[in-house]
Amino acid sequence: MAGKIYSRPILFTLMVTAAVLAGSIVMMAYPMLRPDMHPKLEKLRPFTPLQLAGRDIYQREGCVNCHTQTVRPLRTEVMRYGDYSKAGEFFYDRPFLWGSKRTGPDLAREGGKRPDSWHAAHFENAQAIVPRSNMPPYGWLKKEKLDPVSVKAHMDGLGMPYTPQQIAELASKTEMDALIAYVQQLGHAVEKPRSAGGLDLAAVNPFSSSPQAIAAGAAIYIANCAVCHGNEAHGGIGPSFVDKKFLGEPGYGTDGEYFAIISAGSDAKKAIGRPGLPDGGMEAFGTQIPPDGIWRLVSFIRAQQHHEATEPAGVEKREHETGGKH
Repeated sequence: MAGKIYSRPILFTLMVTAAVLAGSIVMMAYPMLRPDMHPKLEKLRPFTPLQLAGRDIYQREGCVNCHTQTVRPLRTEVMRYGDYSKAGEFFYDRPFLWGSKRTGPDLAREGGKRPDSWHAAHFENAQAIVPRSNMPPYGWLKKEKLDPVSVKAHMDGLGMPYTPQQIAELASKTEMDALIAYVQQLGHAVEKPRSAGGLDLAAVNPFSSSPQAIAAGAAIYIANCAVCHGNEAHGGIGPSFVDKKFLGEPGYGTDGEYFAIISAGSDAKKAIGRPGLPDGGMEAFGTQIPPDGIWRLVSFIRAQQHHEATEPAGVEKREHETGGKH
């Protein structure tokens, strides 16, 4: 029987084609039609009109060509970017924007890591924020107004919910506003790790005011913090460290509290008990800077505060701002 089939190439081709199609339907097509193959995370929210407009701009400007939006379940990626990506995160992504090349960093967990003012400055001139960046400037986006009619058409096409008031409000928004809103919602449905609760807020800096520690802390500060807080901690995109305020309230924090906010980012605010700036947001550096490095950074901050307190009265202070509000 087998020999007869092989001797009839047309019949054999048809039978093989039928077998492959049947297998494909059973293994691929049918599962894709099942509801359990299209999960949605519990905290996932549909795009707002402003966020959807920003997503369209993200695609239009080719951001997906340089930035991925998926964290693979590999230890090195999870340590750098955060929890690995879940299928249920992309329920409303049509099409998905996972990307395949990382000329720039992955953005899957970018939402909420930094304040809007940081993103505005970064889009306007990336090299002012990250000197080694090769990202082109997008400052012209803040001059381009959104077209509510176009955004509504996109939402209708994708079946996204909206209200007439939301659509009308777009007329006062720019393309820069939209792009920032889109980036700030990335990863919102995935629970972020909370590490502040395990930090010792009463801890004392083991390096204290050691000159060696201050010098090492200065190098760490310039590499990681100056872009937001100014070259000598006078503020910029982020708040000043030397204005006798800490997380939105008068008075400086303790060594342990500074260690907590640097290590755990904005998540530490609740544990510390201070509100911070209303639109503030700081990423956690605990996975990027070792504990000894963070303590040396605290030594540098303390040195700047001491210098500010002992500066002779009447001496005009230099500005070291990078832009944005204090």
